[in-house]
Amino acid sequence: MKDSKLRKVAVAVTTLLVAGTLGACSAGKSSSSSSSNTQVNLKTAYNNTGKVDQSANKNSTLKVAEPNDSPFEGISDPTLSSNQEDFDVFSPSGADSLFNVDKNYKIINGGLANLKLDRKAKTATITIRKNAKWSNGMPVTAKDVEYAYEVIANPKTTSQQYSSDFNAIKGMAAYHAGKAKTISGFSYPDGQSGRVAVIHFSRMSPSMQYSGNTFIWGTVEPYEYIKNVPIAKLASSSQVRKNPIFTGPYKLDKVVEGESTSWSPNKYYYGKKPQIQHIVISVVSSSNIDKAIQSKKYDFVIPGGVLHGTDYKTLKKTKGYQIVGQPALSYDYFGFNLGYYDTKTQKNVMDKNSKMANPKLRQAMMYALNLDQLNKKFGNGIVWRANTLIPPIFSKYYDKSAKGFPLNIKKANKLLDEAGYKKKGKWRVQPNGKKLTIYFGVMQGTSTQEAEYQDYLQQWHKIGLHVVFTNGKPMEMNSFYDTLEKPKQNKIDVFAAAWGLSSEPTPTGIYGEDATFNMGHFVSKKNTKLMNEMNSSKAWNTAYRVKVFKEWQEYMNKEAAYAPGSFSYDWEPVNKRVKGFDVSPANNNFWSNLAFTSSDMK
Repeated sequence: MKDSKLRKVAVAVTTLLVAGTLGACSAGKSSSSSSSNTQVNLKTAYNNTGKVDQSANKNSTLKVAEPNDSPFEGISDPTLSSNQEDFDVFSPSGADSLFNVDKNYKIINGGLANLKLDRKAKTATITIRKNAKWSNGMPVTAKDVEYAYEVIANPKTTSQQYSSDFNAIKGMAAYHAGKAKTISGFSYPDGQSGRVAVIHFSRMSPSMQYSGNTFIWGTVEPYEYIKNVPIAKLASSSQVRKNPIFTGPYKLDKVVEGESTSWSPNKYYYGKKPQIQHIVISVVSSSNIDKAIQSKKYDFVIPGGVLHGTDYKTLKKTKGYQIVGQPALSYDYFGFNLGYYDTKTQKNVMDKNSKMANPKLRQAMMYALNLDQLNKKFGNGIVWRANTLIPPIFSKYYDKSAKGFPLNIKKANKLLDEAGYKKKGKWRVQPNGKKLTIYFGVMQGTSTQEAEYQDYLQQWHKIGLHVVFTNGKPMEMNSFYDTLEKPKQNKIDVFAAAWGLSSEPTPTGIYGEDATFNMGHFVSKKNTKLMNEMNSSKAWNTAYRVKVFKEWQEYMNKEAAYAPGSFSYDWEPVNKRVKGFDVSPANNNFWSNLAFTSSDMK
């Protein structure tokens, strides 16, 4: 269950869930206004001491819930998928992860492949284990390692995982620009069909030691299986949508489009053999998830699935279930539309004349929100106001002293006055005297989330800003992201969403100049400089790297191009017939370790 990439999380603003990748629904709130601690204290594992029931393992089905109010897209390939929901429903596959990690997400030996870094030679050597095979029996090869980079960086790709850090690989920039057919920085000591791939870099980064870093991609691609599919069409191909193959503990048996996935053990898996023989993961709406758990329709909610503070209040004492969780690798945020994505240069461009270009306008909108009160009302100790764009699970880099944007109506009005947004009747107008209407994009969610959205609008109206929903109402999740991901759009001026982060906190892949995830199109020389410094040669000194991370957090709060919304716990109810449930990072065999102690749910 390791996070190896950035993902959009189905989120509804100030209430967040988890995650590498965009967000869906929210998670709830806490009464903490200091952004330093949650009220809950959850364990990362359920210690079931019951005896394993082998008959149940063989004949019973593990039923897993994926809470979401929209169908999942169905993109099984981790290089092409960007939504948390796709990652969730295909997670028994192992997500084709290359590396095992320790409790701090540091890469260790023992996974599909081992990693060796050579700072002097500026190389990363990836050695695939001898018995590594795909679920159709094909061997995993060095070319499978390299082809993931081709898929990500191809000029015609639909992948959103590219960032400027990949340019540290020799030849990558030329390939990404369409000036080379291959990536020259890869070599194969025993050939492309061998087990060793060597990546040659122009510079090395301390982040390379950790999974989810933005220099070394953490998954493989089945080159021989997909090589005849144009990369531009890969996401819609049958190899990805209907008949995907994987390297992990389970193979896919069936996909009910947008609704469910079914799994059975992969006989070619190199690692610990799965104990449970049948798994079904089903999408459950946010309005039905609580009743579904209470009526024992599901063994657990998928780790990383979107659950709210109101769900926690309802489910925390449900008979037959144990609540498990840990601080989330995610946060929800507010973003502002500041420009566009240039498809020719493949870079984001700031437009100084955009509606939301003035940082004082953005700051004022954030100071007008009463996120602490909403957290106190709805969070139940699970979610609290965020103060930076680095979540506290990254305790080394997280700036707990940052203030973020606590409610301050007086300051909000002062900022708007200083910026020239004068009142003309009920509403403020632009500094040039023209009418100002700000369009707010959000995703459909629960009644609690709808109440939060209305509160945001009311708070903004208090400072004289005419803010209305895009299209007059919350948007369906896929439609929301389809709009934001257009190279240029003017339907959404400010939006609320969430990130599921990778397990290494460098933000280049989200907020970099060439990051396609940078949907607000924020670009500045200082932002680029600070992110580059996070992984410079100086950054091998931990104290220096921490200093840069904290400086970046302060800078981003000042710019408020992206503003922190909420942090949370990532939690899930687990039925007490399940044994081996452990979401800690060092559990590299999450799905294989699961077993039943009974044929019936407790």
